[in-house]
Amino acid sequence: MTDKPNFLPERLALLADLDAAQYITDGLLSGKEDVPAIALNKITEPLPYDGESRAELDPVRALVEDAMYRFREDRPTAADSWLAPRLHATLRLTRREAADRGIWNYLALGVAPDYVVWRHLSEPKRKREESDGSPKVAAARFRGPAYTQAFARLWWAAELYRDGPDYGPVVTACGNQEMLNTALRMDVIEHRPTAQAMLRLIARGTVTSTREANAMAAAVNASAATLMYDVVAPDAERDGRPLREWIEAAESAPAVPRRELPVGPYEEKTPERSVDVLVDHFAELFAEAPVRGRRDADEGTGDGED
Repeated sequence: MTDKPNFLPERLALLADLDAAQYITDGLLSGKEDVPAIALNKITEPLPYDGESRAELDPVRALVEDAMYRFREDRPTAADSWLAPRLHATLRLTRREAADRGIWNYLALGVAPDYVVWRHLSEPKRKREESDGSPKVAAARFRGPAYTQAFARLWWAAELYRDGPDYGPVVTACGNQEMLNTALRMDVIEHRPTAQAMLRLIARGTVTSTREANAMAAAVNASAATLMYDVVAPDAERDGRPLREWIEAAESAPAVPRRELPVGPYEEKTPERSVDVLVDHFAELFAEAPVRGRRDADEGTGDGED
C-alpha cells in the first residue's frame, strides 16, 4: 500500500493543479506506488501565510496518522466525522484561502497520500475496477473539486455545517455520506438555517439512512426554486471579527483535542427560530419525497432501508 512520504518539510505549501497531475499515476491510484516526495516538494509554492504557525505541517500529519490508527478496525468512512472538525480547527483557514485548490493538492500528495489511499481505496462503494480486477482510487480524491477531493470535502463540510463554534452538527453531517456526497454540492447548504435544519432532522431520527438523506436533500433543493429560504428563515448577519481572532489565536493554540470536539470561531449561532421554521417545512417535504424501499417497508412487503 502507498506509504507515508519519505520526506516531509516543516511547512505546508501550495501545489498547482498541473504540477499535481503528473504525480497521480496508475500506481498511486491502485495503492501500489509512493509519491516521490523530494521531487514534488521542489515544485511547490509557499503559502501566503508561511510564517504563521498554522502553516506547520506536523500537526496535520499527526492528525491524519491518529485518524488512520483510531479507525484501523472500522470502515474508513467512520473517520470522516472524527477528522473533519479537527482538520478544520487545525488549519484555521478563511474561505478565500480554502478556495485555493493548491493547498488540498499538497495535503493529498505531499502530506498524506497514504491516507487518501486508505480512505478511498478501502471503501467498497468507492472502488474503481480495472481490467485485472484491482480497485483504484478516483483521481479526483487527490486533485478534484471541493466536494470530492479527500481533504477539501472534509474542510468544507466542517465550515458549512458547523454552528458557530459548535462542531457537533459536523459530526452528524459526516456520519451520513449523502450529506457529504450530495448535499455538500448544493448551493442552499451555504444558507446556515437550511444546513442546520437538515441536520436536525437527521439528529432527531426523522431521516436515518443515506437513501433518506439523499431524498431529503433533493426535496430541499427542489423547493428552493420556489421558496426563498433566506427570506422565510433569515440568518444572523456575519461578523468577520471572530474568525480573524480565531485565526490569530492559532499562534498560541495547543494541538486540537482528540477525545472531545475542538471549538471553532466564536461566531453567532444560527437563529433557532429560523431553524425551527425550516425543520417543519423540510419534514413535510421529506414525508412526500420518494425514497427507494420506503413504500415496501411501510407495506411490510420489502426489506426496508439499508
